Formats: sequence, structure tokens, C-alpha cells
Amino acid sequence: MTASSPSAPDTGALPTVAPAAANDSRGLALGFTAYLLWGGMPLYMAATAPAGAVEIVVVRIGFALVFCLLLLTAMRRLPELRTALSSPARWGTTALAAGVIGVNWLVYAASVMSGNVLQASLGYFMNPLVNVLLGVLFLGERLRRLQWVAVGIAVLAVAVMTAALGAVPWLALVLAFSFGLYGFVKKRFPVPVHAVTTMTAETVVLLPVFAVGSVLLLQAGLLTTVTQGPGHFWLMAGLGVLTAVPLILFSSAAKSLSLTTLGMLQYIAPILQFLAAVTVLGEHMPLPRWIGFGLIWLSLIVFTVDQLHRSRLQRRAARAAVGNRP
Repeated sequence: MTASSPSAPDTGALPTVAPAAANDSRGLALGFTAYLLWGGMPLYMAATAPAGAVEIVVVRIGFALVFCLLLLTAMRRLPELRTALSSPARWGTTALAAGVIGVNWLVYAASVMSGNVLQASLGYFMNPLVNVLLGVLFLGERLRRLQWVAVGIAVLAVAVMTAALGAVPWLALVLAFSFGLYGFVKKRFPVPVHAVTTMTAETVVLLPVFAVGSVLLLQAGLLTTVTQGPGHFWLMAGLGVLTAVPLILFSSAAKSLSLTTLGMLQYIAPILQFLAAVTVLGEHMPLPRWIGFGLIWLSLIVFTVDQLHRSRLQRRAARAAVGNRP
């Protein structure tokens, strides 16, 4: 979830992003709020205990669909849902995106409920670098020198974390690559409809997961949504709202913010996840883990410096082109 966002699906096709000089306070407030909500998600999920990761994903699908259908009706965009699923190609693209984001949701929920929020945070810190690698692997893009340096430092960070944990940090890697692939699918095969419409379509595709998962959980006595009282029920229902609202805020913010600004905002969510894990959820940070995170942050600093330099050169080139027009 992506300088693109590690935590923010786009607006169906690509969000309309303003020029670099056009950032405004309203757009910044909307973008900050979106990432604040994404950053606080681990605390909300932890509060849904004794629900498990599978139930969180299953219930999230159901309530997100209800909330999105209500939104589409209020926005008078319900007919767009037919457009989003109007051909086998669009069905295929939607199913692929839905499958990848479903895996992302499940691994994220499993990270939170198993006390591995630090790994989730690490995964989203790594996401911008994964996006670069996907561009190299699938789009034939070539890395600039500083990007190679950033990727090399990130690889070293994963090696250090592997040594510290005694195992490869699979949760972080799956989160980084699944959200990177989700963004890649959305950008490579865009569907020209509103963000809420695309999200609703993806949730429709996931309905069999919701139906089968609900039945199996109920038979196993693990569907806490309907057994733990009304307070717990509405807490679980809130997962649907928290799935859609940040996306809408981000889509609105993207219209008036530059890609550089969005690239800076994207680090808010993993920073908040990291702080929540260390200060509230009590996850342990031994020295090797600090070193691993430090290397990831160094890698992101190098990556960000390269992005800012590239953006500055592009603005200069654009001004020069305008100045040279007859």
C-alpha cells in the first residue's frame, strides 16, 4: 500500500494528483487523517479479541460490503458497480486484486493478533522499495544509483532481522509484497470508476470467502461476532467502516496533493504501528531488531532523497520547457 502509498489503494484508476506546488491544507488534513486511521488499525484490531484473524477478515468482508453499498447508494453511484464487473477482463482484474488484498488482510490480522505488529510495521516500511522492485521485474524499469543503494541496505536489514529472529521475517515480507502487488494490479489494469465502487466490486468477489468462512466459524463455535454481546458485535462491524473511510479520505486528498507529499505522508502509518507495538502492545525491541529497523529507516532516507532529487529535476525540466515555448 505505492512515491505511491503503502497503505492506500488508488481511486479505481489512478488518483488525480495535483502539481507539486498545489498542496493545500485541506488535502494535507485529509491525507494525514487517512494515514492516522491506518496507523491506529492494530489497536482497534487488538480490541476485537477474542476474535481471531480469520474471523476478522471474514467479518471485515461482510460489513465492508454493507457499508460500501450504502455509500454507493447515497452517492448515487450504484450503477457503476455493474461497470466495474461488466466484462470477463474486469472480473479477472477485480478477482486478482481482491485475492491479493485478501491475503494482505489475513496476514495483517494474524500479525496483530499474534503480537507481531512490529513485523507488520516493518512490512509497510518496506513497501516503497518493493514497488521499485516490481517496476524492475514487470515493467522493465531501471534503478537509479541511489535506488540500488536503498534496495541493498533493505536487503541487509532483512538479513539482520533474520539473524535476530532466528527466522526470515515472513509476515513483513508477505505484507510488503502482497500490498505492492495489489497496487501494481490496480495501476497496471485500472478500472475507470470511483474508489468506493472498485472496493465494493472487490468485496463482491470475496463474498464466497465471507459465506464459507462464516459457516465454518459458526460450526466451530468461533464466530465471536454473534456470541460476545452487542458491544463486541458493533466493534466488529466497525471493521467495515475502517476499511472504507480511510480510502475515501485518501482519494480526496490525492486530488490536491503532489506525489512527493503523498510519498512523505505514507510513512505515518508504519511509524504509528511501530509506536503502538512498542509503547502500548508491549512488543520487545532487542538491539538486533533496533539495528534492523535502523537499516530500513536508512534505506528509506536514501530512497526519499533520490525521490526528492528526481522530483526537483522534473520540475526544473517542466519550467524550462514552458519557458522555451514560442
